[in-house]
Amino acid sequence: MTGLDPFYLIVGHVSRLELLVPHGVRLVQLRVKNQPETEIRRQIRRARDVCAVHRAQLVVNDHWQAARDLGCTFVHLGQEDMDTADFAALRRAGIRFGLSTHDEAELERALALDPAYVALGPVYPTLLKKMKWGPQGLDRVRAWKARAGAVPLVGIGGLTPERLPGLFEAGADGAAVVTDIQQAENPEARCQEWIAATERYRR
Repeated sequence: MTGLDPFYLIVGHVSRLELLVPHGVRLVQLRVKNQPETEIRRQIRRARDVCAVHRAQLVVNDHWQAARDLGCTFVHLGQEDMDTADFAALRRAGIRFGLSTHDEAELERALALDPAYVALGPVYPTLLKKMKWGPQGLDRVRAWKARAGAVPLVGIGGLTPERLPGLFEAGADGAAVVTDIQQAENPEARCQEWIAATERYRR
């Protein structure tokens, strides 16, 4: 996919997106969980408008029907979401999609769908949520990139600016960040640190 920014911010609420995107974020995922449909659509609509003003690419997590209805151009789907997503409808609407993968079977399934990118995680131990997969490590990143070929690979899970050189040397095209910014004392300053740290990986 053209223009995959190496810094891929993930936020859980549109208010955090509004706070951070103006600092120069170019790629941001809105991951809204456990909210009524009206609130989900309100947040997606607001995120869409904020990203349009700041020329950032919005990626909507999970809620592909709402994203399509609201004129969004990019979604991210986990493996369970892939079971119910209408990929033909997404393609007809011109919506690109990224897909989560954790093992080889999931990667094979994802690549068969011609995604805009595949995500691998967790690369390192993560505090975000309890996962049935252990840390994948950089060797798995290398193996995934060898399999993915021209499809961009995004690493997620336990990433910090200090770990970026290893991640990108292993072949990743992007670093998805949740906890390191979410739990920072000053999320805005930390976000700016990430943007600076990934500058050299921008093509």
